[in-house]
Amino acid sequence: MKFVSFVHGSGNGYGIVEEETLLRLDTVPGAPPDLKAYLASHFPNLAPGERNLEVLRLSEVRLLPPIPNPGKIFCVATNFHEEGKPAPQFPLLFMRHAEAQTGHEGTILKPSASEKLDFEGELAVIIGRRAHKISPAEAMGYVAGYACFNEGSVRDWQKHSTQFTPGKNFYHSGGFGPWMACTREIPDPGQLHLESRVNGVIKQSIAIDRMIFGIAWLISYISTFAPLDPGDVLVSGTPSGFGASRTPPEYLFPGDEVEVEIRGIGTLRNKVAADGPPNHNIS
Repeated sequence: MKFVSFVHGSGNGYGIVEEETLLRLDTVPGAPPDLKAYLASHFPNLAPGERNLEVLRLSEVRLLPPIPNPGKIFCVATNFHEEGKPAPQFPLLFMRHAEAQTGHEGTILKPSASEKLDFEGELAVIIGRRAHKISPAEAMGYVAGYACFNEGSVRDWQKHSTQFTPGKNFYHSGGFGPWMACTREIPDPGQLHLESRVNGVIKQSIAIDRMIFGIAWLISYISTFAPLDPGDVLVSGTPSGFGASRTPPEYLFPGDEVEVEIRGIGTLRNKVAADGPPNHNIS
């Protein structure tokens, strides 16, 4: 099953994608208010009990990030084995907030404050139930599913200090989607392959099993100091090939299109546009 969050008409909803249609879960009587709450109340049995679900065409809705309102988004840097690069002893972790990403086919905004907006194709891991101080051996039992992630980074702001926060949290600087593919569809995420493209040109391509710190280890490590709750997101790192790693560097500008494809999950696609003046009613 592939779960999405979306906007339809004047309201938000969530449901299951089946080819070009969407089965709404939010209109079932007594349904939880959002997909995060649905995970909390239904995991690990995410299949709906209701059979007569409202049907929409996927083309009728605007997709949001699969979890639009995660309580925590943990991101990992330098997490792939690559020739000539020593492996760190511990992962470099930082956090993004919910408004720093948009959904599939949403617009990534190049900030007016920088000319160094970069792309990073990554695998996102979505937590299904509360995890605190758990071992690596039991960690995968806490995963609800996976999605694609473009962890857009504003490189000059990222390097203002040793802390990455400013460069990782510009409004709608990254993408998250197109949906959450359930773990039953992906029994071994190590067999997945990630590819990032800019304007159709491959920039990153790597097998997920090249990670230094695997998903189970990361969940265990993070849960040692921070309880993970349903809907929390772990963004598990990007390989070389992103713009700042190239000679000369290749940054994103209005009109560019970025795709992050993970075979078995789907393809996240976003176009880049220039950020506008301040808007106190953004959504």
